[in-house]
Amino acid sequence: MKTTIVNKDDIKKKWYLIDAEGKVLGRVASEVAALLRGKGKPEFSPHQDLGDGVVIINAEKVILTGKKLTQKFDFRYSGYPGGQTLTPYSILMKKNPEKAMTMAVKGMLPPNKLRDKMIKRLKVVKGATVPANYQNSEKYEMRG
Repeated sequence: MKTTIVNKDDIKKKWYLIDAEGKVLGRVASEVAALLRGKGKPEFSPHQDLGDGVVIINAEKVILTGKKLTQKFDFRYSGYPGGQTLTPYSILMKKNPEKAMTMAVKGMLPPNKLRDKMIKRLKVVKGATVPANYQNSEKYEMRG
């Protein structure tokens, strides 16, 4: 059996539009991570960046299951003594739902040099308006 390596010229990247309204945060993030990596393509290879771009709309209407709104925190540390900041997800989802979605997707991508390239192809939008550059994105229906 021969292994084929895809050239950069042969890679066809598409943009997908996902509406996150009423969907669970982790389930959306796992499907988006698979799209960004290109795992659904027959020519997938873990060392190549073959993934597509994803636009997520209605990020503020995503659901967190269980007690995550009160028990899950966004942790930041400035590097100084006493410089840690813990923000509960109940506040984070009101102020910056784009950050919560981006962090969830980033955590599901492999921790290597390709992750930064993949996460740049993720656009998360608060509200239902699609950015002008991504108007002709293909609508993606999530599994399950």
